[in-house]
Amino acid sequence: MTFKPYGVIPPIITPFTSEGKVNEAVLRELVNLYIENGVHGLFPLGTTGEFYSFNEDEMKKILSVVVEETAGRVPVYAGANHITTRGVIEYLKLAKEAKVDAVSVLTPMFISQSQDELYHYYKSIAESTDLPVIIYNNKPKTNVTVEPETVARLSEIDNIVGIKDSTGDMTNTEEYIRLTRNNENFGVLVGRDTLIYAGLSYGAVGAIASCANVAPKLVVSIYDRFMAGDLKGALDAQFELAPLRILCNMGTFPAVIKEGLVMQGIDVGKCLEPIAELNPEEKQKLREELKKLKLI
Repeated sequence: MTFKPYGVIPPIITPFTSEGKVNEAVLRELVNLYIENGVHGLFPLGTTGEFYSFNEDEMKKILSVVVEETAGRVPVYAGANHITTRGVIEYLKLAKEAKVDAVSVLTPMFISQSQDELYHYYKSIAESTDLPVIIYNNKPKTNVTVEPETVARLSEIDNIVGIKDSTGDMTNTEEYIRLTRNNENFGVLVGRDTLIYAGLSYGAVGAIASCANVAPKLVVSIYDRFMAGDLKGALDAQFELAPLRILCNMGTFPAVIKEGLVMQGIDVGKCLEPIAELNPEEKQKLREELKKLKLI
């Protein structure tokens, strides 16, 4: 497997019309906006993209639009998340048909698995496809975690090429990196936007960063400056980004991300119910932060 994840990859939001349909025109607009701002990949159907909202036809539409509009300029990573192994495998077929470059697979939700079950879950998924597979670990959302020793075992499977760690636990991220650091075909991606610089310092290969939807140029600059050896510039950019990411704790995720785009004049619509809009006080806090960042 030659595919290697790297850089800043926004888990792109899914724009909706007022009727709750996927807004294809705005989705295409977002693809071009992010690429023009230097992102290194695009990731539809992630948590930020409300992946849990869609049937198979809607998933096909989202993936085909993103792949078509991207036109090979950057890799496209597709979320393929389901509680069962067979459910994920069916979604992998959709991703393959859409001609994405790689897939991200979340740990199963609702049920609680042993580490041996998680190992066989990802092993079976990887063996079912020739697509590169990225493990998605998000314990705060699923109450399930892939332990570092399990990740080390999984990294030996040829087409399991990385893991996104959204735990916010830097020791966990560090252990993923430490235990896989001699495997050139496996990379660790940071999933918490406040920890991009820290992750890169340990040896992470990049970040899947939700705030790259709202401030793509700023988030990309953390990675680009770090890779160019401008550590002070990268850290300054990380500090500049941090307040925006912390504001994402307002409301129900990803309401802040969508509202941030709306405030910039991009008609992405609302999150699907039951996620509610931010209240007036929360919107004002977000507006003030976007002004500080010169995004509005």
